[in-house]
Amino acid sequence: QVQLVESGGGLVQAGGSLTLSCAMSGRALISTYAVGWFRQAPGKEREFVAAALWSNGRASYADAVKDRFVISRDSARNTVTLYMSNLKPEDTAVYYCAAKRGKDWSQGVWGQGTQVTVSS
Repeated sequence: QVQLVESGGGLVQAGGSLTLSCAMSGRALISTYAVGWFRQAPGKEREFVAAALWSNGRASYADAVKDRFVISRDSARNTVTLYMSNLKPEDTAVYYCAAKRGKDWSQGVWGQGTQVTVSS
């Protein structure tokens, strides 16, 4: 069974940086999945943050994080990383890693989430 486990969340001051990692296990190759990061702030719906689509290196970002966040896939380590810089209080949320092979993220595999808190 494919599983995703996130790590790296924590508390950081505004303007600081954090790196989130997501490891895929279960005899699955992360290079065969589209991988992404989503987040959910208290009282809000889960929203898209960034995605690396398949193994061609194409990445997409939400406008709110463009030029501040970078998603990177490491096929050798079977992980996907989200580098976050110039963090803002509005980036505070639980961040989820996801992987899919089909069209919909809702049909893919999700991690348990990791908390990111940015203080002002």
